[in-house]
Amino acid sequence: MTARAGAAAPAPLRLARGLRAGLDRAGRLMAYLAGWNYILCALFITADIVGRTAFGVSSAATVEITGYMLACGISWSLAHTLAARAHIRVDVLVNRLPLRPRATLHVLALLLLGGFAAFLAWAGWSLLDESLLFDAHDNSALHIPLALPQGIWAFGLLVFLLMIAALLLEAALTLLCGRFGEADALLGSRSIDDEAGEALEAVAMARKGQAA
Repeated sequence: MTARAGAAAPAPLRLARGLRAGLDRAGRLMAYLAGWNYILCALFITADIVGRTAFGVSSAATVEITGYMLACGISWSLAHTLAARAHIRVDVLVNRLPLRPRATLHVLALLLLGGFAAFLAWAGWSLLDESLLFDAHDNSALHIPLALPQGIWAFGLLVFLLMIAALLLEAALTLLCGRFGEADALLGSRSIDDEAGEALEAVAMARKGQAA
């Protein structure tokens, strides 16, 4: 039996939604920090180029440091990108299916993504463990312990995996409750209304910043 749209969600589903919302807030903060990380990365590269060209001074580790910053920024933005449904998707055929099989395939796709994310998280933490075991350092002039950037990077992968698990739990409970429309809205592609709403929100934030 399909649940009515206005029916109250059962307690397990409410708990799953709360868990996902908490991880979403953490992922949003991590994505915010990742964005500033990219800005700092660009400023660091610019300063290094100017210093090397005009004053003959260089950090001698620009490539290594910016490489770490890029990798950490990517991993720290994965969870929020998933929660915001902002990943690149090719689902032309899926969107033409009826609601029930479409929602089910969304969950299956998320399950497959979870398997891949689990492998990435396992590989990342295994690499970190190996670097800690051998006290590995990079070959730059700064001789940075590899466990430092690898730990930050692996943490982002772990949060990404946890976000997938939370979404899977909520989606599975939603399907069991017969709320196929809610599952489709949770995992499906962003609609034109979603994109328009995000654009309007960005414009409002920009105007607020100018007014301040």
